Amino acid sequence: MLSRLQDTTAEIRVRAAVLLLVAFVALAEGLGLESILGAFLAGVVVGVVDRDTTSHPRFRIKLEAIGYGFLIPVFFVTSGLRLDLGGLFADAGALARVPLFLAALLLARGLPAFLHARALPRRDVYAVALLQATSLPFIVTATQIGVAVGLMSPVTAAALTCAGLLSVLLFPAAAVGLLSRGASRERVATD
Repeated sequence: MLSRLQDTTAEIRVRAAVLLLVAFVALAEGLGLESILGAFLAGVVVGVVDRDTTSHPRFRIKLEAIGYGFLIPVFFVTSGLRLDLGGLFADAGALARVPLFLAALLLARGLPAFLHARALPRRDVYAVALLQATSLPFIVTATQIGVAVGLMSPVTAAALTCAGLLSVLLFPAAAVGLLSRGASRERVATD
């Protein structure tokens, strides 16, 4: 019956996986745990129960489509709704942490690019460092968990999230600027 209904409008395997997801998320919430833990455990159960994918090769692709196309965007929308911008702008100390967190991202994530300083032109190393330093999804997830378990204040989470947001807005643009300036100089030099 599963094989017959899996690729029809019934999508029985997908529906069963979504039902399992909802059940585990509800169980996690009921036990006072993070809903993301329930979702992860639902994925583990589906992975253990559904090891043979030869009879249904598109099942996991369908689950990924639901996850990346619907569930993850919903998570980020709700995370954006919870962002305490009012508290951030009301607290000068918290607002001052945004550039500090941005610099910390650049140091922690960008510094490893300098391991390639001998193999690449300096401009390229700087561009790689800027691109490596971008981070938003991990920060949003980590701050949401930190706030939920009481290890981080909503204002600190907002400062860190804003730094992550600035990193994805500013660092790639700066890297592209560096690379395009270098490419135009090389064109002028060869002309």
